[in-house]
Amino acid sequence: MATQQQPIKDGRKRFGQLSGTLLASLVYVFLLAPSLIVIPVSFGSRYELKFPPSEYSLELFQLLFSSSAWTQPLWLSLRVALITTALATAIAIPASYALVRFHFIGRNLLHGLIMSPLVVPSVVFALGIYLYFSYLRLTGTVLGLVIAHTMFVLPYALVIITAGMQKLDTNLEFGAMLMGAGRLRMLRTVVLPQLYPSISAAALFAFLISFDEVVISWFLAGPTTTTLPVKMFSAIQWEISPVIAAVSTVLTVISLVVCLVNVALQKKDLPST
Repeated sequence: MATQQQPIKDGRKRFGQLSGTLLASLVYVFLLAPSLIVIPVSFGSRYELKFPPSEYSLELFQLLFSSSAWTQPLWLSLRVALITTALATAIAIPASYALVRFHFIGRNLLHGLIMSPLVVPSVVFALGIYLYFSYLRLTGTVLGLVIAHTMFVLPYALVIITAGMQKLDTNLEFGAMLMGAGRLRMLRTVVLPQLYPSISAAALFAFLISFDEVVISWFLAGPTTTTLPVKMFSAIQWEISPVIAAVSTVLTVISLVVCLVNVALQKKDLPST
């Protein structure tokens, strides 16, 4: 009887696996469909915005990179994202080490405050930042954008680095300090080399979040501090320009490159079997 039921169980298992694979494939196709449509449209003519385009050219990309109305927000977004990534990563590394390795009064409160942007809706967070920065006269400035983006992406970087920190062997740290290394030297020579995969993943993830952020940037943007997502949102509201398709393609390519770099770094750091 058991031998007769085994093929039935195997068949059900294979059916479940195929069903799960098919469902996952359909979800991926649904998520990728907008990009698959926008990319061909971006190679169309400057006079039309339709899929498929009647003719293919690079006119929209030429308009994009020749117009200061688009290039200025693009470079501003890149600059803000790079600075935000550096600050968030630099803060997240010691913060994660302190939260994982030490127990002190107010530890849970501090952790909750850092993670609060994940719980508070982005619109509420942006409104609070706007009201506070208006009092400090930081609205419409690059400094205000960097500080706000850093606060927003810090929880994501902290989660990734903390996950890597929890996997480290504390005996290596204890051994280094036992041999006379100070805590800073131990962190530099023992902890950080083991955290490189987590740090790189956190940095790349923080860059993507900051580069694509639109709600907070919308509240804090000024005439000279308009990021690319805010510019795209404004263009969709007030005009339907085919250049938006080229901008969307550029954003897609940047996100894809960052994801591929992250995957390559993770594979490089995997132990060989």
